[in-house]
Amino acid sequence: MGVEIERKFKVKEDFRPTSIGIEMAQGYLSRDPKRTVRIRIAGIQGFLTIKGVNRGAARLEYEYEIPVEEARELLALCDAPLVEKTRYVERAAGHTWEVDVFHGANAGLVIAEIELASEDEAFALPVWVGAEVTGEHRYYNSALIAHPYSQWSPAERAE
Repeated sequence: MGVEIERKFKVKEDFRPTSIGIEMAQGYLSRDPKRTVRIRIAGIQGFLTIKGVNRGAARLEYEYEIPVEEARELLALCDAPLVEKTRYVERAAGHTWEVDVFHGANAGLVIAEIELASEDEAFALPVWVGAEVTGEHRYYNSALIAHPYSQWSPAERAE
């Protein structure tokens, strides 16, 4: 059984990547919180990912590489708009962080994620990490399709 334990944080405006970014496009065949089914193209690779319901910072996750041509065909079946972003993989204090800089309808949003071995694993926050948004539904990629960051009110952006 695959279990993902992940925490999410806003990223401060002064973030400057130290790694090379990977362009990503992703869409959802199912956005039901009980079972999301995602198609992603990351660089030249395609992926099918199935995630279960969140339980705190943990949830079931199964990810499979698929031919990129099939991923392109499946993206055409997904809800619009697609989530477009550049992912940077950053190392800080012994942990790996994935920093997503969103484009298109979600331009201006930058989120950092850290995957942990357990929910109580200790880690240090890099200086460019801001407020934690773990469990806040509107920050889920699947939610950004229905309510993109460009449509958020100033109050929603400030929270």
